[in-house]
Amino acid sequence: MPESIDWPPPHPARPRRRRRFLLLLVYLAGIVFGGRTAFSYYVDVLWFGSLGYRDVLWKTLSLQWGIFTAFAGATFLILFGSFLALKRAHLPNLPSGHTIFIGGQPLKLPVEPVLRVIALVVSLLIAVATGAGMMSEWPMLALFWYAPASAGGVVDPIFGKPLNFFLFALPAWQLIAGWLLTLAVITCLLAAGFILIAGGSRVLTGRLSRSVLLPWRGLSITFSFVLLMVAVRVYLSRFERLFEDHTIFGGATYTDAHVILPGMLAVCGALILGAAIATINVVAVPRVRWLLAAVAPAAVCYLVLQIFGWYLSSFIVKPNELVRERPYIAYNIDLTRQAYGLDRLAQREFPAETTVEAADPAHNQATLQNIRLWDWRALQDTLRQIQEIRTYYDFPDIDIDRYEINGTMRQVMLAAREINVDKLPESSRNWINEKLIYTHGYGITMNPVNGFTPEGLPTFILSNMPVQGTVPSIVVKRPEIYFGELTDTDVYVKTRQQEFNYPQGQTNSLTSYEGHGGILLGGFLRRLLIASDRGDLTKLPFSDDINRQSRLLMRRNVRDRVAALAPFLTYESDPYIVVGDDGRLSWMMDAFTASDSYPYSRHYTLGSSLVNYMRNSVKVVIDAYDGTTTFYVFDPQDPIIMAYRQIFPTLFQDAAAMPSTLRKHVRYPELLLKLQAAVYGLYHMTDPQVFYNREDLWTVASEVGMDESGQQKTVAMEPNFVLMKLPGETAVEFVEILPFTPANRNNLIGWIAGRSDGEQYGTSVVYDFPKTKLVDGPLQIEARIDQNAQLSGQLTLWNQQGSHVRRGTLLVIPCGHALLYAEAIYLQAERSPMPELRLVVLALQDRLAYGPTFDSAMRALFGGEISSLSGISAPAESERGAAASAAAAKPVADVNALIAGATKDLADYQRLTAEGKLGEAGQKLEQLKRKLEELNARQK
Repeated sequence: MPESIDWPPPHPARPRRRRRFLLLLVYLAGIVFGGRTAFSYYVDVLWFGSLGYRDVLWKTLSLQWGIFTAFAGATFLILFGSFLALKRAHLPNLPSGHTIFIGGQPLKLPVEPVLRVIALVVSLLIAVATGAGMMSEWPMLALFWYAPASAGGVVDPIFGKPLNFFLFALPAWQLIAGWLLTLAVITCLLAAGFILIAGGSRVLTGRLSRSVLLPWRGLSITFSFVLLMVAVRVYLSRFERLFEDHTIFGGATYTDAHVILPGMLAVCGALILGAAIATINVVAVPRVRWLLAAVAPAAVCYLVLQIFGWYLSSFIVKPNELVRERPYIAYNIDLTRQAYGLDRLAQREFPAETTVEAADPAHNQATLQNIRLWDWRALQDTLRQIQEIRTYYDFPDIDIDRYEINGTMRQVMLAAREINVDKLPESSRNWINEKLIYTHGYGITMNPVNGFTPEGLPTFILSNMPVQGTVPSIVVKRPEIYFGELTDTDVYVKTRQQEFNYPQGQTNSLTSYEGHGGILLGGFLRRLLIASDRGDLTKLPFSDDINRQSRLLMRRNVRDRVAALAPFLTYESDPYIVVGDDGRLSWMMDAFTASDSYPYSRHYTLGSSLVNYMRNSVKVVIDAYDGTTTFYVFDPQDPIIMAYRQIFPTLFQDAAAMPSTLRKHVRYPELLLKLQAAVYGLYHMTDPQVFYNREDLWTVASEVGMDESGQQKTVAMEPNFVLMKLPGETAVEFVEILPFTPANRNNLIGWIAGRSDGEQYGTSVVYDFPKTKLVDGPLQIEARIDQNAQLSGQLTLWNQQGSHVRRGTLLVIPCGHALLYAEAIYLQAERSPMPELRLVVLALQDRLAYGPTFDSAMRALFGGEISSLSGISAPAESERGAAASAAAAKPVADVNALIAGATKDLADYQRLTAEGKLGEAGQKLEQLKRKLEELNARQK
């Protein structure tokens, strides 16, 4: 016989080829779906490195991926390990296979391998999802790991736990306990599934009978694990009682302290007992009734607890609520005031006198000279008309600050002129213009808060392009704004294309970036990787304008910038621009730490979150030219920022390291003052009985505002920055004030001031008005303005002549021992979006004065002059000029006729005013003015 050759069997090679093919598919999928992520990480490394914070990124990534790996790995091991253990325990009862018919041909499917694959895939998916979810909670787990040793010595009055436990340990334990409970429920369901499969197999094979028991041991073990995890959650939920908000106060109540908290410990014990009973079902003859018995002790304890709690609350606490709850109300008051920093607040009396003498104008000139008459909305509209210069510029915001001008501290308003590439002409919207040429805004405007030209426009300290200044000590040497509030796009600088700087006559001034900010683009490969992440793959690597020294400026919006560097902080939504003594422009932002787990503190809404603790711990400075971003710690005693400094030691600097040129521009944050005012309105009542009865509830005062359609509406007042001398103080300070009214009333009851200068920075003071004196609030002053016959007639007249009236914010400013109210009134022509100041109204409690200028209104209020509307002109001068020309063309009989007409107009004006027909009276007044002007012209 010929020699035969035995070829290797093909079957063992096929699985290996399949595995290689699957590995190749997984590898390719990883490149496709993970490539963008890898590019993003690479660019982030470059970006953090360009700012000097590469170690911050590495620490963040190590925390995130360490948490992901730990929880994903533990989740997979627990789930898949539970599957393998349960499969081994039920293996004798699992069907060996199942036959199905495809096209009439039998096909036998092995059950055990299919279950193993399903379990592997499901465990992996759950593990990845769990790891990703826990990864997003990395700040909470990192704070738990790096928590400081102490947190100010605060101890809760119920459990005696330190503040660290509530701020750092408890949230982390709640997170971990929730994760373990979820896994326990999944494994319990898995065990129940095996019992169903095993029971179904026995039914199909006819092996199920009363003498043959189902294998309950696996379910008993997992059910015991579930009960233990529920016991842990119940134990931790005892501490959550200290965070609950009730109708009257927050925190644990009398019923909680005497019944619910001890009862929850009993429920925990019952759950542990139930877990022991379920465990007995493992070693003894397994019965389903043992599992039902395991739940019974906890169910009975919980039912008894609810009955006793209801009885105590309904029949003992409610009839004697104030007596029973008094100590717990006191806990809530004390700890809420600590949580929001109200314990640092000073309280003083303010007489709120009503006379001119009480205002003491001679000794409060600094306050009077810095009354803000420019409403920021009106100023913004005006700047957009006279200072944008080109359509692609914009002023996204108006900031208020103080600067020394000619040796005197003055309050000013600043606006950064930023570029908005969306406003470029459509024909200019291309990659080169948007990324290489139109790269930055230019310059700022600065004007005194009450400086006006005769035409009602602002008097500028800084304006125009190039920047022109009127004060030698305030100079902008680096006016380019590459980083700001409006800049949301990436740009490339130091390219062969020169950048547009500012328009200059018939040509444009061009420049090239001279800073060191941004990411160095380098060679072709590096550019290719960066372009892949930034969406410029078809342009950046192949542009002849890009060279090795070119740089990418990304995350140029200052809000996005700080959020990327420190996403665990909460930021003020309104950054403000600062002109340094060195002539550079910088943005300053307030950053906060917050928590919702401060014991016995009431929760308040902050954005979309609820918080019951907040500190303004950090000031962030961003250079507008090179994007350098620095975090300065201003509250080193805050336990949360102490922990973050342990995590990121290079990210934060001490407040003392802030340059003095910037330090003098820090201010009390608006967000914090508004939150503290909301809390103080209730928690200024420190006596539990007064608090319980809400006898002295305050709210932030309301004023007349405008909605988007221009209609008037009542809105809560916003904090107002004032450069003033506080009552009882000798120095002029930059403070932020907000007045209070009693709940559901319009009269004022007090005001709060946040201090910003020197050693007083970060402190606040509340001035209480006498309870026996009625002090007008903003709405009452607005009503007095509307009821004044001359003012109302003039305003009605203006609203009927192709223009409309815009009323500025009504300011309530303490001056001496009195309150001074100030409101600017603007006119805006329908054909022009630029409002112009036409009237200033000033008021004390018993006196109302007005005039076309601030000085005239001041003379009327303090100098005894009569308030007058003379000199006030309305907009739409062209229409009125044409009307006047037409009138002049008509023959006039003689001067006597004009005098007679003027006399009649005056009489008609007085009669209509007395009858309350203010609109018609205003028209008569205008006719009288024209006749008088004509008489004056004839005399000349």
